[in-house]
Amino acid sequence: MNIALLGSGGREHSLCQKIYDSKLSKNIICIPGNAGTSKIAKNIDIDFLNFNKLLKVIKFHKINLVIVGPEEPLVKGVVDFLIKNKIKVFGPNKYAAKLEGSKAFMKSLCKKNKIPTAEFKICRNKKDVNNFLRKNIFPLVVKADGLAAGKGVTICKNKKQVLKVSNEIFKGKFKSSKKLVLEEFLDGEEASYFLLVDKNNFKFFGSAQDHKKVGEKDTGPNTGGMGAYSPAKIITKDMEKKIIKKIVYPTLRVLKQKKKNYTGFLYVGLMIKDSEPYLIEYNVRMGDPECQVILPRLNTDLLRIISFAVKNKLNSVNIKWKKDKCMTIVLCSKGYPGKYKKNVKIKNLARIKLKNSSFIFHAGTKYTDEDILSNGGRVLNITSVGKTFEKIRINIIKIIKKLNWKDGFFRRDIGWRVIQNK
Repeated sequence: MNIALLGSGGREHSLCQKIYDSKLSKNIICIPGNAGTSKIAKNIDIDFLNFNKLLKVIKFHKINLVIVGPEEPLVKGVVDFLIKNKIKVFGPNKYAAKLEGSKAFMKSLCKKNKIPTAEFKICRNKKDVNNFLRKNIFPLVVKADGLAAGKGVTICKNKKQVLKVSNEIFKGKFKSSKKLVLEEFLDGEEASYFLLVDKNNFKFFGSAQDHKKVGEKDTGPNTGGMGAYSPAKIITKDMEKKIIKKIVYPTLRVLKQKKKNYTGFLYVGLMIKDSEPYLIEYNVRMGDPECQVILPRLNTDLLRIISFAVKNKLNSVNIKWKKDKCMTIVLCSKGYPGKYKKNVKIKNLARIKLKNSSFIFHAGTKYTDEDILSNGGRVLNITSVGKTFEKIRINIIKIIKKLNWKDGFFRRDIGWRVIQNK
């Protein structure tokens, strides 16, 4: 098969690697891809949000299947557009993608279908905000309604902070929406639960725990993710039953009733409190960096699984996993998630020799004149598979030290909860 993969991050490099390893793949094009994908696929630097231009490239390269990595093209309707033009594509339709594209849509669906989630109010102005503040105690969480590249959520400790953050959103800080969701703060342990879904069935596709905060021991502002590990110990068999019964089934049932069946990866973002799961968010694609720790543990051919899902025959494939654990640490540009420099050379990357159990997935990188340059806030994902999280983390930090990129930084405590409580 000829495959087109949309996206340019660490998630896409890890997906690209699994597609490259598949017996079913012939040619892979990444749109736009990064320095890492350029080694195993053909990068084509076009704007994938220009759907007509995307279609021309897909037809020119005789693509048999399009796999969508990031959320923005899904939310903007790339799946509907490609299906209309008779192109096979893996990902949810525009309506189903609102599960991630609109926090207000997701929370309203929860309320109508008694899906456990934090108490909330959809706010369109300051009056709405003040009404919620009168009835709730701090801390409170302010969430921009639309897509915000992982930076639209703020935990606020007082009224002044809530009003400041809310006002910025109302004034259009995030182009995707000028409304917000204000919700109670749930104090528990976060976990990510993944599914592969087709029209008729869904299958478990791994669990992970991400580290959103920029600083060690989970301090500082939110980021797109500083590292992750898989599997998530907190997702037990009993917990999984609760997640499926109370959260997943009701959600997919609603979409089916509306004849907007879900197909693709579904990321269930959870808060586990008092042994009960609460839905924090849905993502309509694989997580980043969770994808980078789930895929190395996958034993079954990824492209075979996706091919069955696109045919709505997911039940015909048996997904097998390695028993090993996996962790990734994200190497970021200094200054991230604030201002940071781009186009900084990563000198020692070509000299790093990795064992079969370790990987370097590129995120914000580009390839120019034989040099690899940084091209984003999250630059590289150093990933390793092994028996214990503690040993895996030691190994990853050794690789980062060998890399010795002076313009980068990383968190040394990824997996601190699971290592501390082993």
